[in-house]
Amino acid sequence: MSDSFLPISKPFIGPREKQLVLDALDSGWVSSIGKYIDEFETNFARYCGTDYALAISNGTSGLHLALATLGLQPGDEVIIPDLTFVATANAVAYTGATPVLADVDPDTLCIDPASVKSLISARTRAIIPVHLYGHPADIDALVAIGDLNGLDIIEDAAEAHGAEYKGRKVGGLGKCGVFSFYGNKVITTGEGGMLTTNDHEFYQRAKRLRDHAMSPTRRYFHEERGFNYRITNLQAALGVAQLERIEEFLARRAEIMGWYHSEIFITDGIRLNREKSGAKSAFWMVCLEVDWLDEPRRDVLMRKLGERGIDTRPYFCTLSSMPMYQQKPLPIAARKSRIGLNLPSYFELTKPDVQRVGAAVNELLKEMA
Repeated sequence: MSDSFLPISKPFIGPREKQLVLDALDSGWVSSIGKYIDEFETNFARYCGTDYALAISNGTSGLHLALATLGLQPGDEVIIPDLTFVATANAVAYTGATPVLADVDPDTLCIDPASVKSLISARTRAIIPVHLYGHPADIDALVAIGDLNGLDIIEDAAEAHGAEYKGRKVGGLGKCGVFSFYGNKVITTGEGGMLTTNDHEFYQRAKRLRDHAMSPTRRYFHEERGFNYRITNLQAALGVAQLERIEEFLARRAEIMGWYHSEIFITDGIRLNREKSGAKSAFWMVCLEVDWLDEPRRDVLMRKLGERGIDTRPYFCTLSSMPMYQQKPLPIAARKSRIGLNLPSYFELTKPDVQRVGAAVNELLKEMA
């Protein structure tokens, strides 16, 4: 087998993507107006089963836009998982509201509804479940909590394009969903994102705020502060082509996940991604957890894999460990963050590649045990 470098992720760009991007270039519409923006929004809404989709500059701006559309302000609180990329917390902080950190489910790594329940206060305005590493959160339980307490649910679906919860695609399960199209995501526009919703009034307000809150009846008149969170026609052209292949991309990710389950020796203390009943993961990242590792030994494993040409990433650091959001560690999130790592999982990865990774993981874990 080849000893060539296996990156953790890379996009797959084919002839169709190049064709549409060149067409957008030739049209002269290269900024935030053009036919591909409308087409991308329409097609993405249809794919997610939502009434509306709004193309945005990236996933972080989409989360901020969603919270701003809800009117969050200083003194408000938003409950988010402790184990997530920092953008989830930053978007809350941008509004002046306070992110309140909940622990996660040990199997799915998504926010734990029981932890959420214990954190609700008179200041709580919203809950942001993150569909971490492509697995959907327990939306029914969270919606029930939200309905009981008058809280909006904003899905952070940045990593979960095409994931399903009880037969419904993520993105339309709460007030709104937010996706990222960064280069390592299931589909990419380089940078970019999408906000999805079934709420007409919410969509119209978010659309206005996305473009500096310009008055719909008086050009260059702005009734309030808005944002420049638009996407370009060039990016949207790439997105249209990528979306055409999303089922192919997802099928390959599921296939790669199956290969890993066949190649890595799974025990009670060594596990890969799990799927809860009723959930369909997008398998954005292959997740490996070894219970008898600690953070330094996990990092040794990653270094040794790197020496063999196999790229890895640690799980996200917990938000509670960061200076700006520091608090007492939450036990499950803290433990998972210390022991978890991601393995290569991109479209062009082959079965022999996965066999190579699996053999290296098995050998190194045997040595380290």
